[in-house]
Amino acid sequence: MMEQLEMSKPPNKRKKRSPWKIAAYASASIVAVILLVGVLLILFLPDIMVKTVVKARIVREFAEAYPAYAIRIGGLHYNVQENRIGFDSVALTTMDSTLSCTIAGYSVSGVGWLELLWARGLVPSGFSGTALEAHDIVVTFPHERYALRCGLLRVSVPDSEVVVEALTLQPLGDDKEFFADSKFRRTRFRLAVPYASVTGLACLDLLQGKSYRSRSAQLRDPFIDVLINKEKAAVRDTSSPPMPNEILSSMKETLQVDSLGIMNGRLTYGERFAVGSKPAVITWDSAQVSVRGINNSGDGSDTVVIRAKGEFMNSAQMNLLMSIPISSPEFSFHYSGSLSRMNLTALNPFVEIADETRFKSGVLRTAMFDIHVIDGRAGGSVRAVYNNLTLAAINRRTGSEEGILDVLASFVANNIKLRTSNMPDNNGTMKIGTVAYSRRRDDPFFSFVWFALRSGVKDVVGL
Repeated sequence: MMEQLEMSKPPNKRKKRSPWKIAAYASASIVAVILLVGVLLILFLPDIMVKTVVKARIVREFAEAYPAYAIRIGGLHYNVQENRIGFDSVALTTMDSTLSCTIAGYSVSGVGWLELLWARGLVPSGFSGTALEAHDIVVTFPHERYALRCGLLRVSVPDSEVVVEALTLQPLGDDKEFFADSKFRRTRFRLAVPYASVTGLACLDLLQGKSYRSRSAQLRDPFIDVLINKEKAAVRDTSSPPMPNEILSSMKETLQVDSLGIMNGRLTYGERFAVGSKPAVITWDSAQVSVRGINNSGDGSDTVVIRAKGEFMNSAQMNLLMSIPISSPEFSFHYSGSLSRMNLTALNPFVEIADETRFKSGVLRTAMFDIHVIDGRAGGSVRAVYNNLTLAAINRRTGSEEGILDVLASFVANNIKLRTSNMPDNNGTMKIGTVAYSRRRDDPFFSFVWFALRSGVKDVVGL
């Protein structure tokens, strides 16, 4: 009976798995093991993974994207908890040696590494939570003989903010070396910005190279020093320093900054007439500047509006309003302003050297100017109320007034040509200076603005 019952039971059926399912399960198991090993390596030996995998990929991706550049990376480190990768050093050079860049320390955090690996490229969405910090950046332009340095650069994509500290632009050497490098006249620039910030920055658009857009930018205590070596002849070719409208309109990418503020800025403009000699100098200190409408979208109505005020030659308050049409193909703009009461002898650091003239006395009560520039030709008016003006012709090299020619020139100026007073008469009429100046090929922007204004001042005084 028991045998019959056992025989009546159905046989035990085992499901046979197909070879494809077996292979799939095996592959999944292998992938899981690899991922587990990778995670363990990242957790416990992150530097090994970074140095062997990430570093090689960074170099390869960069070389493919920018074949004109070569990159070298020092030590790499990765912190899993903070998702931060650090570079001990980075060096970047162009193949034609026109640019080189070194960074002493560099770190990036918040990168979506899995998304970047999955996309097999530098997709912007992989950087939506990224923060970047770089220290001691040095960018050298050997052909132009300039170096750009930055103590700190911090970029936060989530906060849409950029912070820059200790930014400088200066020649590769002193003024003697810089000017000796060319047989023609040059303009030397020095720039120092202790602190600058940009807020409301479209970081992902910037990463893609589509546009440079931000709500505002602030510069604290910037200093600009401009010097021209007029002892040399102007350059003979047809090139000329680019003007603001040319710089902005030539940019292929969209640039948009709703507002730019400069706090406590300083500007020094100088003209040198002999090697190693003291230059003629104009200064503008404690400048408060507001710039609006920086936008090169090209709709035909873009105009940069600049409002500024500051101390002119440490003696008078100057106010300035300037409007520059960006989309204009020609060098055209408008500027106007005013100058408060000042002793005219404060101008001697410039006129003694540039014009071989010395203000012996004179008081400016007030001055106003209104200048329009059309295709590089300046016109307009200068109204200056002053009295008790006397001048002396001097020797530029020695500063002496005693030479017979200097005495004769002073006599002619003070008794024949010079308008020693320009006070309104009973009818309120007075001499109004006419601005007449055409841009020279080698005039940079600051020089042109000053030369045009000076032409109106000379017409008022009678020089």
